[in-house]
Amino acid sequence: MSEALKLLGRPLAESLLMIAASTIIATLVGGALGVLLFALSNDRFAGKHRGALIAKRLADRVINMLRSFPYIILMVLVLPLSRLIVGTSLGTAAAIVPLSIAAIPFLARIVESALSEIDSGIIDAAISCAASKTRIIFAILIPEALPALVSGLTLTMISLLGYSAMAGVIGGGGLGDLAIRYGYQRFRGDVMAVAVITIIALVELIQFTGSLIARRIRASR
Repeated sequence: MSEALKLLGRPLAESLLMIAASTIIATLVGGALGVLLFALSNDRFAGKHRGALIAKRLADRVINMLRSFPYIILMVLVLPLSRLIVGTSLGTAAAIVPLSIAAIPFLARIVESALSEIDSGIIDAAISCAASKTRIIFAILIPEALPALVSGLTLTMISLLGYSAMAGVIGGGGLGDLAIRYGYQRFRGDVMAVAVITIIALVELIQFTGSLIARRIRASR
């Protein structure tokens, strides 16, 4: 068991790097896409223009298509893109590309849903005060939806942890690679146990932290 623990350091660091990098990318791109989807579907922002309706339907189709792919298939499909962006299709850096692509549509839906659940009266009140659309979204709606957004981001990170474990199948490194290459292929049950227990502990830590932050945001209001 002590030898298994010694093997844990680098894979743990690789998994944390994959989760952190893909979460940041997904938050920036998926968050912006979610805000755009909400704005296009809300008459107060997009009006009833036909162009907005077409753009919303097109974005919905693309997001649904990306979300429908099993992650293991998505990883294989974007190998050329990983090679183009980071110069290789193997390793931790390459695994960040499919992780981000998988998380972006997932987080976009969460942001869209969280913003859509806000009482429309808040938007009407802001419009009556002559607030700009940008100010309404970033100064009113996002702060109002922050607890739901934090919970959604927590769920995204947990999903990314599971996806990062699967990245070991194609040499992506991390805890999944440790479990497969050192545990399964070498018949090392102790290594497999250490990897699985570490993944479970990370899930618990992420969930606890996210829930704590969301509760404190709600309590501060």
